[in-house]
Amino acid sequence: MSSDLCPVYSPFFGAMGCVSAIALTTLGAAYGTAKSGVGVMAAGVLRPDQTIRCLMPILMAGIVAIYGLVISILISYGISTRPTHLATSFAQLGAGLSVGLAGLASGFSIGICGDAGARATAQQPRLYTAMMLILIFAEVLGLYGMIVAMLLLGRGGDGTGC
Repeated sequence: MSSDLCPVYSPFFGAMGCVSAIALTTLGAAYGTAKSGVGVMAAGVLRPDQTIRCLMPILMAGIVAIYGLVISILISYGISTRPTHLATSFAQLGAGLSVGLAGLASGFSIGICGDAGARATAQQPRLYTAMMLILIFAEVLGLYGMIVAMLLLGRGGDGTGC
């Protein structure tokens, strides 16, 4: 192997993938929780008996952060202190960005749909099923990012190329 493919700074990219995964998914989950929480509280004023039912968007926003945690743990196992192949390091960075950006988008969509859905469910309880379907499709965005990240980590090499 050429030393050009195994520079000293190569573990940095894997570490940035780990940071991207956990930070961006947590940011998306936090936004989804906060935005949905406002809707749940507004719905709780109108229909206090439906409050527990309206907590589903908050639960689903928390799952997005778990996706980032899982991928960051998988990336951290692949990071070594010695120089690794650049392809492996960039695959780790790509995996972190994949799950992180997908989790950010998923958290934002869960927050917006959860806020509006909780308020609408309080006014018309028959809308609960429609709200849940929309939230499931918003949650799947984060799951797609996690699947792509796992594919990248699986094909990124074993990290011992140098």
